Amino acid sequence: MARGRVSLQELVRRRTRAGLVARSAERELFRGNFDTAPEDGRHRFLFHVHGTAGVGKTRLVKEFEHLAREQGALTAYVNETSGSVPEALEAVCRQFALRGHRLKDLERMLATHRERRHEAETAALAALDPAPDGAPSTGGMALARAGLAGLGLVPGVAPFTAVLDPAQLAHGADRLRSVLAARFRSHEDVRLVLDPASVLTPVLTDELNAVASDVPWIVLLLDTYERTGPFLDAWLHDLLTTDRYGALPDTVVVVTAGQHPADPARWGTFADFMTSLPLQPFTEAEARGLLAERGVTAEPVVAEALRLTGGLPVLLSTIAGTRPAGPEDVTDPSATAVERFLKWEQDPGRRFAALAGALPRLLDADVFAVAADCDRDRAEELYAWVETLPFADRLGGRMRYHDIVRAPMLRLQRGRSPRGWADGHGRLAQAFRRWREQTESGRDTGTLWLDETWCELRLGELYHRLCAAGPTAVSDTLRDLVEACDQGEALAARWVRVLEDAGRDAGAPGVSAWGDRLSAALASGGTRAVLDTLLDWAGHTPLPVPGRLPVRRGGDEPSTTPGGGVPAGPPDFPGDPVGADPMLWDLDLAGAPADVDWMSQEQARLTTPADVALPAPLLARIHRDRALAHAARGDHTSAVTELSGALALTPDDARTLALRGEYLRALGLHAEAVADLEQATALDPADAYAWASLGAARLTLGHPEGARTALDHALALRPDYTWALVRRARVARELGDPEGRLAALDRAVAAEPDSAWAHCERGDALRAADRDREALTAYDRALALDPGYASAYASRGVAHHRLGHLDEALADLDRALELNPSYAWARERRDAVVQHRDG
Repeated sequence: MARGRVSLQELVRRRTRAGLVARSAERELFRGNFDTAPEDGRHRFLFHVHGTAGVGKTRLVKEFEHLAREQGALTAYVNETSGSVPEALEAVCRQFALRGHRLKDLERMLATHRERRHEAETAALAALDPAPDGAPSTGGMALARAGLAGLGLVPGVAPFTAVLDPAQLAHGADRLRSVLAARFRSHEDVRLVLDPASVLTPVLTDELNAVASDVPWIVLLLDTYERTGPFLDAWLHDLLTTDRYGALPDTVVVVTAGQHPADPARWGTFADFMTSLPLQPFTEAEARGLLAERGVTAEPVVAEALRLTGGLPVLLSTIAGTRPAGPEDVTDPSATAVERFLKWEQDPGRRFAALAGALPRLLDADVFAVAADCDRDRAEELYAWVETLPFADRLGGRMRYHDIVRAPMLRLQRGRSPRGWADGHGRLAQAFRRWREQTESGRDTGTLWLDETWCELRLGELYHRLCAAGPTAVSDTLRDLVEACDQGEALAARWVRVLEDAGRDAGAPGVSAWGDRLSAALASGGTRAVLDTLLDWAGHTPLPVPGRLPVRRGGDEPSTTPGGGVPAGPPDFPGDPVGADPMLWDLDLAGAPADVDWMSQEQARLTTPADVALPAPLLARIHRDRALAHAARGDHTSAVTELSGALALTPDDARTLALRGEYLRALGLHAEAVADLEQATALDPADAYAWASLGAARLTLGHPEGARTALDHALALRPDYTWALVRRARVARELGDPEGRLAALDRAVAAEPDSAWAHCERGDALRAADRDREALTAYDRALALDPGYASAYASRGVAHHRLGHLDEALADLDRALELNPSYAWARERRDAVVQHRDG
């Protein structure tokens, strides 16, 4: 009778599991937990595995998963590839679905979360980004996320939060919530953006309760907890110990694994329900058991293996795999694992394959085929063999060599054949570039940074270029890093890590210096500190603005305007269409900032790798990003300073000139603004942003004809440009053209029906034309879109007064003053209503 065939993959799994024989106590403890009922006091709901690198945590967690499945459990494994609670839940959904249990409601809610998050970033961008053309400017998406994460509304991502003033953020938080509440269909949609875990997790608990009726156990395994714990630990504690997210089925068991013990401050009271499993290197008995399982029993050989490995499982497995005949065959695996393995493997193709597999940080069949540089059939055969190696850890559908073995493999190849080393990494870099370009085909480049596949391919390409010492590899990586900082700390950390990894693996001190310094900066001060470090390291500090900028104080705006006493609406700065209070500036910038740490900057310059120079456009980009961050908190003075630094590097950059011109205009330096904006439009006549800002500056200087010309240029380039249309309406007002004013505002609300600012301005125009009832409708719409809009309340109060609705007028004017107690025009209008009422 023919013997039943076993798949190659099953043989690999069996052989890998054999290396876990020494963890019998931990395995039996975990397996036995399924023999105790949840209500039994001995049952544990949480296991925390912890220990140093190389001690076998991931393998034990995977063994726990295998043991759980033997008990009929439904399992899901999460590691550092997930960067947030929603991403971890997506991983759970994918794995449960593969095992026939779709969490359909949670999948739908996660899809909605992604959509709403994108809409929220768009809304925040509209409120915070200073680009009047409405398109994301350089760093604009970072400011959108600052409006969410920086306000503490999205946990786990914090771009630019260090530079955003807490008081200003607190002031803007309620307004952003109001904007989101008006934009989204339900309160739950708002919560899905502001606090996704609070919405997604109750759905998870409901789904798990439904699944629990079909499976005896549900096991969630959270690996690499030193990286996932910062965003998962508090959430997991609430999930397991509170009713915040609803009741979990009592058949849920959670396994966490990381380098550190559980936080006693958080988990101390849960001690009776959890088991801590500290992993140490194997004891002598355990190590002997592993070696015997692999057929290594000769005492001199065993003794030498014990001496050299210190009981680390991965090193013991490597020595056992070589089947040494005598003690002279056992050498230090952490230094000579490659030579020892190659000595016993006679097939030159396999020897080359083992080495080639070490070059990439992660392996799959496609990457291995490039690394091994052979035809597809041979590559698949060799890859199947590589999967059986004791130091090849499987991660989903991919593999990763253990660091303790991979490091000497890399050193061997780098030292033995520098040219072969460079060629191998060059081949891999080209392959990753080709795959990356395939993913980019036909796509908007602005969406690529949100695509995990694209990011992985780009990081792989950069890693291999850095290892091959490509001439522009470092500067290209740093250029990407600046963009990654716009996307948040989690993504920036991955770009910093590629510098650390490549510097270490390639033995490149200069690259390592970049990685180490930037990693420390990110840890201490977030993405802002990363950008500061790049500037300091390049020896380029922001240039001070000559002279003294004027002080802009609340109340400088005219309280009335021609055409019927229209109140001053939102500030003229185009990035703030919701009427934030005027800011104060009283800074003397004739000298350098007082808090500059000159010693730190000098030390940074002294440690700059001599072979790397940051290109001027990259440094200018950093200055622009910093300027945008300052502008987001209303600090246009600092923004101008940063843009002056950018222009010292790239003096003919039209976009930077346009930004500085706009910020100078916001500061009241209208003549200086016009000079910058006229130069910007001369350099780039197709920049609608610059033309619109130029029109606004000319209007303030009392040149309505010149303003009309500039704004007409902007609208010719972009007919639906809401900000320019509102400014064009103001020009028409100054020129005594009420029909033209209302026509421009009709176009503005048609172009952007969700703009509270445009509706309020249209209400003002209708009121100026004695069409007060229609004006009320416009103000109602503005306030429905932004319930915190003080100017709209004041203007609606005046319209009510004109119609004889005194109670409604007082209520609106009182609300305007409640929102903005220093609103002088609203107080004057309220006094007029009271005088009218009291006769």
